Amino acid sequence: MLNGYLNKRRIQKGVEIEDSIMTITEKEEAIMETPFEKHGLKIIWLVIVFLMSLLFARVAYLSIIKGSYYADISNGNRVRSISIKAPRGKITDKYGHILAGNIPSIDAVIIPGDLPESSEERKVLAEKVSRILSMDRGNIETAIESQNRKSLDPVLLAENITQDQALILLEKKKELSGISTENTAIRKYEDGNIFSSVIGYEGKITKEEMDRNSNYRMTDYIGKTYLEKQYEKQLRGVAGAKRVEVDSLGNIKKNLGIIDPKAGQDLVLNIDAGLQKKLFDSITSILEKTGTRTAAAVAIDPRSGGVLAMVNFPNYDNNLFARGISNEGYQSIIKDKDLPLFNRVINGEYPPGSTIKPVIAAAALSEGTITPETIIEGMGGSLNIGGFRFGDWKVHGPSDVRTAIAESNDIFFYSIGGGYGNIQGLGMSRMKKYDNLFGFGNVTGIDLPGESSGFIPDEQWKLEKLKERWYIGNSYHASIGQGFITATPLQVANFVAAIANGGTLYSPRIVNQIKNSDGKSEIVGPAVIRKDFISEEVMRVVREGMRKTVTDGTAQPLKDMSVNVAGKTGTAQFGSEGKTHGWFVSFAPYENPEIAMVVLAEGGGDGHSSGVPVTKEVYEYYFSRDNK
Repeated sequence: MLNGYLNKRRIQKGVEIEDSIMTITEKEEAIMETPFEKHGLKIIWLVIVFLMSLLFARVAYLSIIKGSYYADISNGNRVRSISIKAPRGKITDKYGHILAGNIPSIDAVIIPGDLPESSEERKVLAEKVSRILSMDRGNIETAIESQNRKSLDPVLLAENITQDQALILLEKKKELSGISTENTAIRKYEDGNIFSSVIGYEGKITKEEMDRNSNYRMTDYIGKTYLEKQYEKQLRGVAGAKRVEVDSLGNIKKNLGIIDPKAGQDLVLNIDAGLQKKLFDSITSILEKTGTRTAAAVAIDPRSGGVLAMVNFPNYDNNLFARGISNEGYQSIIKDKDLPLFNRVINGEYPPGSTIKPVIAAAALSEGTITPETIIEGMGGSLNIGGFRFGDWKVHGPSDVRTAIAESNDIFFYSIGGGYGNIQGLGMSRMKKYDNLFGFGNVTGIDLPGESSGFIPDEQWKLEKLKERWYIGNSYHASIGQGFITATPLQVANFVAAIANGGTLYSPRIVNQIKNSDGKSEIVGPAVIRKDFISEEVMRVVREGMRKTVTDGTAQPLKDMSVNVAGKTGTAQFGSEGKTHGWFVSFAPYENPEIAMVVLAEGGGDGHSSGVPVTKEVYEYYFSRDNK
């Protein structure tokens, strides 16, 4: 035992060395006496206790604080919600004939979260699936590798697969991890090539459409054109869901409940399927005789603005798109120079030709430029102004306004439009005012997407656009529906309907009712754009002129019909080759009109040879059948 200070001196080789003097406490002395092994074990024990504390703290954090979060993730891997698609609403004509229904279909889909982890396994998977579905393996590999591997949302691989292919996929489900089937339905369109320009078609949704419609999935269908697009919200319905418990391979082990889907609403149209088919067949026959391929026609109920028929030529079968058109088939359609996908009734913009003369007559009568008794000479078939000759299509004798409409007297309308002799012309500003009142130059508001507005020029437009002032010759051309003026067949039919009903311009409607699955209906009533914008007396005179067109004028083949018809022929030049569009507009019965119609044959000569024969056939059918 050492107690205090110890001094030790020693002599080594004659040199005195003084050792260091150390002060030692009792505690330190005790530590020095504890074996080293015992001290090391204590340190290790403390480390273990510390690590265990960290582990328990982590477990408590994951279980208590983050427990619900990870439970949801775990439950998502175990319990899945499988969407049940809602049946799409049907589309019928006014008499209940189905124009668009549904038939069962099966799609092959990818479930990204169930795909194999190994890239080699995914390649083998793509090879197997390509043999079953007769698809290119590279395309399947691309589809598989481009997915979010954590997603459980199905992604379309192939639509409308055969029942045999679906059975093979189900049979080999265990070796095709991540590939599944989905029951769905596709559209079946009755007489698709006849009604496609009205109904349109639906198809698989694209990524761009998904971005605009957040509540859709990549396996959903969506309306692409016309009624299918315009009424997508009503037709689609509300999807249901089935909750199921699955194993690690995605196989269903237990059903946990079902939420039934809600069917889409049905559309009942103003379209008369029989009338549409007859109009289609009649125009087909005329086109074969004239050698042309492009035409359009539309019929409207002047009492309500309901669209009774609408056809376009050439046409296409919308069933091709509903079933998943091949690339070759699609290319053949879009490369057709006659544009079968182009809806000429609502998008074609043409010079209306002489069909616009009733509007100019109504304008001149309303403005006092002429009276019903005003007589204008035929001028030998032409007007000569400043060295320019403005000819008529034939030499006419002296005419009042009724005769001028009936015989389509260009000299008469040059005079009241641009002025000549003692006739003070309307001028373009006033002609445009009445053109606009009758609906030209503005969309009609029909319940189809993408309607064109046509065009009515004026002096200011020409000055700004062409850097030229407005000449009297421009007014002459405008007064007979030529020059810069364009209109759609729908606008022409709609203005004729307004003349037929005495002065109410409707916004045309294709849909008449929207029906719920419980049988309740929402009536889509008439939509009036304007009414009483022309006096009854003026309208009466114009209608008399259109009736005289049939009895004594350019449409006399119609005068022996059982029903009295009123109308107006039109021939409109286009291009630089002297080609003409043939128009004919009409309404019947004359005394109490229930149908107004326009027929346009592009490049089909004059309205006498194309539109009049079609109109006669169609009206004979329409007014003779027992059950419309």
